[in-house]
Amino acid sequence: MMRPASSIAATVTTALGATDPNRGVWIALSGGLDSSLLLNLAVAAADQYPRRLQALHVHHGLQSCADDFEAHCRALCRSLEIPLRVVNVRVAVEAGEGVEGAARRARYNAFQQTIPAGDTLWLAQHLDDQAETFLLAALRGSGVGGLAAMPAERQLAGIRLQRPLLEVPRADLEAEAQRRCLVWSEDPSNAQATFDRNFLRHAILPQLKERWPQASRLLARSAHWMGEADGLLAELADEDLQRLGGRAGELPLAALGKLSASRQRLLIRHCLRQLGLPTPPEARLGALLEQLSARNDAQVRVCWPGVEARCWRGTLWLMSDTLVVFDTPRDWDGHTSLVTDRGEHQLALSPLSGQAMELLVLRPREGGEMLRLAKRGQRDLKRLLQELGVPTWRRQAVAVIWHGATTVAALDMVEGRWLAVAEGWQAQGAWWTSGTDESENF
Repeated sequence: MMRPASSIAATVTTALGATDPNRGVWIALSGGLDSSLLLNLAVAAADQYPRRLQALHVHHGLQSCADDFEAHCRALCRSLEIPLRVVNVRVAVEAGEGVEGAARRARYNAFQQTIPAGDTLWLAQHLDDQAETFLLAALRGSGVGGLAAMPAERQLAGIRLQRPLLEVPRADLEAEAQRRCLVWSEDPSNAQATFDRNFLRHAILPQLKERWPQASRLLARSAHWMGEADGLLAELADEDLQRLGGRAGELPLAALGKLSASRQRLLIRHCLRQLGLPTPPEARLGALLEQLSARNDAQVRVCWPGVEARCWRGTLWLMSDTLVVFDTPRDWDGHTSLVTDRGEHQLALSPLSGQAMELLVLRPREGGEMLRLAKRGQRDLKRLLQELGVPTWRRQAVAVIWHGATTVAALDMVEGRWLAVAEGWQAQGAWWTSGTDESENF
């Protein structure tokens, strides 16, 4: 006799039914109770909503039993006839980052490198995990974004990341696993109170639940409201960003300075998230805000791990601390999409005459390049970049486009924006908008 589906199974089935039937669904499988149960429930749900299911196990190599976790995952996936991908990572602890944080960073890097954009990744965090995350964020003095804890769904480099069990208490998952007679691997590090999360789990939350039995649910609810508030703040920050030109990496200092200090902090964090860059520690952000009133010709530079912020010619530039340099020539047919530091761009360049042309070549700047511009005659590219307000560090990422022995255009290879196009040629795509408005005539 078939057992009736539990509410947890129904939750997972509904979640699977809401995924794209033409894309894959991956389950992050550690081998513990939560992820082992989630994989079993996903397989059962696929009877109703067929999907291309796969499991992904990240081997951190931090414990002697790490190989046992992998062996369990392989055995489980064989029994369920589900493909398993195992990714070995190296956990490197950076300054100010504990082992847990470093392992998480390595794990998410593995997700991004393994899972195709457009697919869905399921993580098995539950209600009690959410409560712990909220408490940890509060104890670290986090703001609204940190207190929002873990979202039920978000985008990760084009991957749709979901947590179908986020509203389910751990006790309910244990009962469901036992009902299904599941076998899983226990991570011995989960019992070590030296880790902050484990200390909360084993020493603090049990005491809170003795006094307030619904403590985990109530803390998770607070995280939910913080998430809603964080969404509203993001809307406000985006409105400010659009008023300031809509370019997250280039904020006009004069307009930024008219915002309150709170809105400046909010907007800068919002822009960094849009750019996929780390937000600054409070002291670094304070140092940056102090520089916003620096004179227009000041060479201001504030850095934190992964990010460099500069005030230059009336603009606050936010960028990766890894300098983008275009130094490898490439051929181009003039219409195939080009990949730059910020992704793939649909650009086009062709003669106004409409005549067939030979292959274009993108080359690094060598100095002395000239472009013949409409109504302006021969112009030195170096002078044009100065007029456009292209920062000195950005000029190393400029590609000069040649048609035979003639220079016909210049392109910013960070964002895929046209800088200048020669007379007799037409370009399609975004244009550089900093500095003077002369770019419209190039």
